[in-house]
Amino acid sequence: MHTRSALSLTAAALSAVLLLSACGSQPDPTAAAGEPVSGGTLRIAYDTDPQCVDGQQVGQNTALNVTRQVTDSLTDQDPETGEIVPWLAESWEVSEDSREFTFHLREGVTFQDGTPFTSASVAENFAAIQDLGARATQGSSYLAGLRSVETPDEHTAVVAFEEPNAQFLQATSTMILGFYSSQTLEKTPEERCGGEIVGTGPFTLESFTPAESASLVRYDDYAWPSSLARHEGPAHLDGIEITVVPEATVRNGSLSSGQIDVDTAVLPQDEETLEASGFPVLSRPNPGMTYNLLPKESKPIAEEPEVRRAISKAINREELAAVISSHQSPATSVLSQSTPQYTDLSAHLAFDPEGAAALLDEAGWELNAETGIRERDGEPLSIELSYWQTVPFLELVQQQLRAAGIDLQLDRATLAEHTAAQESGDLTFDFYNLTRSDADIIRTVFDARARNVNEREPSEIEDILTETTVTTDPAARTALFEQAAVKLIEEGHAIPLVELSGVWATSPEVQGLHFEASSRVQLYDTWLAGER
Repeated sequence: MHTRSALSLTAAALSAVLLLSACGSQPDPTAAAGEPVSGGTLRIAYDTDPQCVDGQQVGQNTALNVTRQVTDSLTDQDPETGEIVPWLAESWEVSEDSREFTFHLREGVTFQDGTPFTSASVAENFAAIQDLGARATQGSSYLAGLRSVETPDEHTAVVAFEEPNAQFLQATSTMILGFYSSQTLEKTPEERCGGEIVGTGPFTLESFTPAESASLVRYDDYAWPSSLARHEGPAHLDGIEITVVPEATVRNGSLSSGQIDVDTAVLPQDEETLEASGFPVLSRPNPGMTYNLLPKESKPIAEEPEVRRAISKAINREELAAVISSHQSPATSVLSQSTPQYTDLSAHLAFDPEGAAALLDEAGWELNAETGIRERDGEPLSIELSYWQTVPFLELVQQQLRAAGIDLQLDRATLAEHTAAQESGDLTFDFYNLTRSDADIIRTVFDARARNVNEREPSEIEDILTETTVTTDPAARTALFEQAAVKLIEEGHAIPLVELSGVWATSPEVQGLHFEASSRVQLYDTWLAGER
């Protein structure tokens, strides 16, 4: 049992603005700014279009940073300790076999349309996530094997699973399992993606224009923050204005000129200059799966274990540190170091060019001395990789693989174009990270009986992943995830590259902005110093 109580500037103009800023005296970003004050609108610039702002449907970071302000969760997770703590549930009990979870809900919670949040809300939201099917990839995996949600009274929800489900309690802290009103759940998935969502959170979504902007306003009746919150009552901010600004120089220039308050995607080369100019730079490593190359093993080349393993051995991860942010790290496992069940597997990721060459020779890929690319039966060892993220380290990976005779063709696409490529089924390798503050993210992504990112047949890996769902002892569970991660690396199903950290820069007036356990932001405690 577990019970708890409860804008536009050129690059030259940017340099000039930053240089002028650096000449004056700058406030100490660590200095206390006094008591929080209410009022003002926080202006945030993202580099990526949220596309869909329904957190039950998506797992993209920008979208979930919007969703987190609109929806609350049954529990919260302490970002420092990983402990699960109360939020909309004041307390809970978990059966010894982790099949049944009984949540005791706070009284007086309402959705932003005035309707009450009750145990029936839990039942209908979980049912709605299941009904979304493939549109709710992560949520569906969290609820896999759900048998029933019983509601013995308005403030008690009993969630039961067919099989043990040790990951579920942590899942209840995510915005993926956040709650929407009954009227929202009656909308089509497309309408919800487009902004027709009503939650219990501290901000309401007033408007959303894909690829352009979103506007949130304070929910004045809000009175049920997480037990980790730093104050009670409504949020400090009047509202939040979000704009999509793909160009880094424009974002940083807008920050320097006071047009925005937060740049959410600072490039490595800008970090030092911004900090020297008095703009605090904040970051937290994303827990969960690192940036990985993910082979589709039903496709030629990717189906060959020798090629997959050779690619991993040909990558010098330590060398990648030279081109990534000082707030980021080369991968040392499939999981990032901020994941509660992380273990260091860097010994399995050592740079081994001789080993890579031997594997490729064994598979019959011979080096063409003229092109420098290996060939077999007249076909070059060439791989095309589609991606949408701002990840310049891929160019160095491309160079490292070329040194091994592997031709990696990089295709930088828009998010929409990349999504279409994924859905086409034509990709030989995929590339992404996935955030969750629990190692169960491995099961979500790699289980051959579920998402099956590798398009492979079930193996011993699935037996190990199944064992993680029935094991409640933390040390034993961590050991199982280590076994699974080692097999994923050694068999070339996962090729880890770099740990993602969101790197943000803010104006000195922004106070109380902090990352929650999944390294997204909860802006309930954020406030603005000075007059706006």
